[in-house]
Amino acid sequence: MSDWRNAHRDKLVSAEQALKNVKSGNRVVIGHACGEPPTLVEALVARAPELRDVEIVHMVAMGPAKYAQPGMENSFRHNALFVGATTRKAVEEKRGDYTPCFFSEIPRLFKNKILPVDVVLMQVAPPDEQGYCSYGVSADYTMPAAECARLVIVQMNAQMPRTTGARIHLDAIHLIVEKDEPLIELKPPQIGDVECKIGENVASLIPDGATLQLGIGAIPDAVLLFLKEKKDLGIHSEMFSDGVVVLAEAGVITNRKKTLHPGKFMATFLMGTRKLYDFVDNNPDVELRSVDYINDPYVIGQHDNMISINSALQVDLMGQVNAEMIGSTQFSGIGGQVDFVRGASRSAGGKSIIAIPSTAAKGKISRIACEIDRGAAISTSRNDVHYVVTEYGTADLRGKSLRQRAEALIAIAHPDFRESLLAQAKEAKLL
Repeated sequence: MSDWRNAHRDKLVSAEQALKNVKSGNRVVIGHACGEPPTLVEALVARAPELRDVEIVHMVAMGPAKYAQPGMENSFRHNALFVGATTRKAVEEKRGDYTPCFFSEIPRLFKNKILPVDVVLMQVAPPDEQGYCSYGVSADYTMPAAECARLVIVQMNAQMPRTTGARIHLDAIHLIVEKDEPLIELKPPQIGDVECKIGENVASLIPDGATLQLGIGAIPDAVLLFLKEKKDLGIHSEMFSDGVVVLAEAGVITNRKKTLHPGKFMATFLMGTRKLYDFVDNNPDVELRSVDYINDPYVIGQHDNMISINSALQVDLMGQVNAEMIGSTQFSGIGGQVDFVRGASRSAGGKSIIAIPSTAAKGKISRIACEIDRGAAISTSRNDVHYVVTEYGTADLRGKSLRQRAEALIAIAHPDFRESLLAQAKEAKLL
């Protein structure tokens, strides 16, 4: 093994020098979510006048995503593996693309050269004494992309927390840009009365000793508010945020009863505030792995009492779930929902839960619909769905006929829509 100190020194460059290595026509993968390297992305965007047809592959872009803004389309084309707030308009206006793929299978796109990686831009913590850098808050697809890339460019940031598990040696890094700056933070969402009621309903389905997967947003955070009396909960989740820290500090989440990786918080990426980043920094109980491990349904299913909690935009009366589109507009993506729904279904005592408010558009639209909107995709099939929860109750769809499903889902729809849903269900011959 080479002396990492010399390797470090020899590879140090400025952001401008590093990004000169990106060529027109390259495919560039950017580190995920709050692990995005802002300094490297800024330097890439600054080269826009010199570049043509650079494909930017990213999932949740938490930065401003200037490469996806109008006027950039000749230089960059964004290929979204999940559509976020800063990239949604580019995809909608056809200045960018959306590629459907289960989160767990994204590494396969890189490893099998379905999407060969020319350059990866990512952020790491400074090396340890052996020359290994932690991926910090983003292992997910970032780690597999780095393992496949022709050129690995890192922003080395002393403010990146050091997490155990995923790591990269300096020998595998080609260029290093040292830049310390605060990580991108995801502020806690506003939790209202509807979210609280949904959280209470979901919490009633979670037994002591369960292992949890939580999605992003107000509903998963609301669920955590109602778990304070539970005992020995565990975490095996695509991601977790600040709410998990609160329950860990209160002794509710101990990970002691986990069937797999007992004692460990297992995740593939992290999104939250400095409170979360301080909690995971040098915490031997927190381990990040790549998404093809964490989100593998076979791995997930090895946990007893695995509880998967995800949200959606719409559920139809057959139990089909649309978690990603508003009509024909791609609003988000599939992410890891199906990975965990299927993993939980393999678990002894496992439950998968789709939790949604009963209405959208300030009460004007029912999220429980007779049919999924025209043009929208089915994210999770009716064969996979187990529980659907709204603020009005819980529908257990497993083993239920189409008639029974329609009845159960209408019962948890908003009261203002139940009569019309009943009429539509009869017209559709579901009842």
